[in-house]
Amino acid sequence: MRTPYIDNFAKESITCTNFYANCTVCSPSRASLLSGRYPDLVGVPGVIRQNENNNWGYMDPKAILLPEVLKTKGYESALIGKWHLGLESPNTPNEKGFDLFRGFLGDMMEDYWDHRRGGINWMRHNEEEIDPEGHATDLFTDWAIDYLEDRKNKEDPYYLYLAYNAPHFPIQPPQEWLDKVLEREEGIDPKRAKNVAFIEHLDYSIGQVLEKLESTGLIENTLVVFTSDNGGAVRFAQSNGDLRGGKQDHYEGGIKVPAYVKWKGHITPGSTTDNLALHMDLFTTFCDVAGVDLDHEVDGVSILPSLLGKEQVTDDRFVYWVRREGGDRYGGQAYYAARYGDFKILQNTPYDPIEFYNVAQDEYETTALEISDNAVYDSLRVHLKEHIRASGGIPWQRRD
Repeated sequence: MRTPYIDNFAKESITCTNFYANCTVCSPSRASLLSGRYPDLVGVPGVIRQNENNNWGYMDPKAILLPEVLKTKGYESALIGKWHLGLESPNTPNEKGFDLFRGFLGDMMEDYWDHRRGGINWMRHNEEEIDPEGHATDLFTDWAIDYLEDRKNKEDPYYLYLAYNAPHFPIQPPQEWLDKVLEREEGIDPKRAKNVAFIEHLDYSIGQVLEKLESTGLIENTLVVFTSDNGGAVRFAQSNGDLRGGKQDHYEGGIKVPAYVKWKGHITPGSTTDNLALHMDLFTTFCDVAGVDLDHEVDGVSILPSLLGKEQVTDDRFVYWVRREGGDRYGGQAYYAARYGDFKILQNTPYDPIEFYNVAQDEYETTALEISDNAVYDSLRVHLKEHIRASGGIPWQRRD
């Protein structure tokens, strides 16, 4: 896989080697990124879908999202790409603080050129339904570039949330990108070839956005983060390296994700931090950078000191993961993981026993620890129980 633009961006950034998505699937991670809360504390323990019989989240209309708090410091906010936190009022991007929305309201596209889900067109320009032609990755890239071009001569600060659908299945790279991989990699598995081409196309697109930041001069005072909302889907021939599991699992392969942060003149290029961080911490970090004084409850902590190379301890807290899902495997119930320091408990369906690992000593989760008479295990279970109890007061279905 050749990703020169992301590779170069990583070299110019700090690499967060101990960074986690807030969930092993889409909607909950996005809810945490934008709210600074655990997803089940804002009503999104699972995937928000248009089919009410298979919908497992409804964002709390009282949830305060990042563009709303950034407005207090004069920020203009734009969302380009995938929203996935609500299909109707009051949970649409413009109603939650974004001044501009050009993208996809729903969860997954069944076709990257058709942009439909269950026959419904969820593409929007603000509140207006649109039906653009082209591959979704190219469209989102062009729209982001247009936005940055428009921003270049403006003095007020901005926040751009560029959320690509790729590399979410269906794995549909443009044919010319697939042809390049097939010609280059003799004997490659066809499913894997599509993934490689899909991500190389995405890499090129990200590169065009980064080049626009450079050509407009916006990079001189823009903090840029690259990360993912969950691990790769193994059944679609995606790879999480040597980490165990993948999307939908609470093993490291499902929740540990890349995270690179660049801020010219502030963050040392090529540096690393192994401090624990999650998507919800980005919310608090962005508010810290923008000088926002938060006067409502958040669960994330600012990792700005870590990014700036200063002393910080972030793993002296209990952190939690949840996913609720339907089907025979999950039955509409939630399953959980929790971590404190190096120790982690997890299950991968609601019916699985709890597994216990030291992920510092056993990163690939090959050998579960004994749980009997273990004070750390007992403490993790007690704190997770309290988190579950607290989340019980938050509805995750719409109540008319």
